[in-house]
Parts: sequence; C-alpha cells; structure tokens
Amino acid sequence: MSKSGNRNNGAKTDERNPDGTFAPGNPGRPRGARHKVTQAIEAMLEGQQEALTQAAIDKALEGDVTALRLCLDRIAPARKDSVVSFHLPTIETADDAAKAAKAVLKAVADGEVTPLEAASVMAVVEQFRRTLETTEIERRITALETAK
Repeated sequence: MSKSGNRNNGAKTDERNPDGTFAPGNPGRPRGARHKVTQAIEAMLEGQQEALTQAAIDKALEGDVTALRLCLDRIAPARKDSVVSFHLPTIETADDAAKAAKAVLKAVADGEVTPLEAASVMAVVEQFRRTLETTEIERRITALETAK
C-alpha cells in the first residue's frame, strides 16, 4: 500500500493527468499480446495438430461420445439462426411497412414463426422503412430547393 492508504497495484502515478484520471492510452498489456499460458500451450501443440485431430477422430469412431460431439461440432456447427419463410407483402413505401408488420404479427399468431424470428424480421422491416423515409425526405427537400 502507498502512504495514502490506496493501492496502486504497481501503476506509475506519473501516468495520470493532473485531475487524477489516467492519461490516454492503455498502460496495460499491448494490443494483440497473448497470455503466457496461451503461448506455452501453443508451443507445446506446435506440429501436433494433425496427430491430435486424427486421435479425436479415432476416439469418435471407437464410440467415445465426447470425441464424436467434438468432431460433429466442427463438421456441422449448430446454426445461430434459420431461414424464416412466410408471406411478406412488398414494401415500397412507409405505409407498406405497416402492412408488413401486420403480416409478421399474423405469422406469429398462426405459429409460422417464433416471436424471436419475428423480432428479427421486424428489425429488418424497420430499417428498410427508415431508409424509405429518409429517401422521401431527401426527395422533398431537393424539390423544395429546386422550386426556390
């Protein structure tokens, strides 16, 4: 502990601004630096990747469920999302976005899509609506400026 009773964990106090805040930058580990344990493990595994992979495959083929799961997770990883298929009206105007929202709500009510899938679709619809709205505002401003 320092004389003031605060811990500074070995940090230099001269790296602080006059108001006590830290100076810009990260006084810690440099960007891209790796932990010593990670470096040691990588050094030990150097050149052994093929043998380790083959050993995992052999264990999986012998019936080791953990090795089998490991191999299958690498071959066919679990999908993070899936294709959503239901009728969505064409969106060409901001008003059409409201019709699309109704279609999404109906798809949820009918069990065609999950609420989570619907939320993802609605995020896309909303972003497209904003794009349409911004384009319309730009068109109107240009028309007003041209008219003056």
